[in-house]
Amino acid sequence: MIKLDLLVGVVSFALLVFCLVEVISTPESRIRNLPKVAWVLLVLLFPLVGSIAWLVAGRPETNAPRSSTGAAPGFPEYERPGRAAPADAAKDEEFLRQVRERAEQQRRAHDLARRERERLAEEERERFRKGRREGDAPEQP
Repeated sequence: MIKLDLLVGVVSFALLVFCLVEVISTPESRIRNLPKVAWVLLVLLFPLVGSIAWLVAGRPETNAPRSSTGAAPGFPEYERPGRAAPADAAKDEEFLRQVRERAEQQRRAHDLARRERERLAEEERERFRKGRREGDAPEQP
C-alpha cells in the first residue's frame, strides 16, 4: 500500500513540475481559456486537478493553423494584418532592386577575393618549386 501511495505521489509531482514548466514557458498569446497567471496558480494550488486541467483545457493546440500569409505560427511580425501585401509597391520594388544590387556586389567582391587568394597560392607554389630546384642542383666547383 505504501508503494502505491509513493508511486501516486511521484507521478503527481512529476506531472506538477511538467505542467508548471510548460505553463511558464508557453507564450501568453497561445494559452487557451484562462490567463497565464491563473493557470500558474491553478497548477500550484491544486497540483493534480490543475495539471490535468492544464493538459485538457489550457495547453496550446499542437496543430495550430497557419496564418493568412502562409507563414508558420510563432512569428508575430508575420501575423500583423496587411502584412502579406506591400504598403507601397514602388518603394517595395526599389528596395528589392537595392537588395539585388548589393547581393551582386557582394558576389563580385567574393569572387575577386577568391581569385586573388588562388593567384597568391599559385605564386607561393611556384616560389617553392623554384627554391627546391635551385637547392637540389649539385654545386659546381
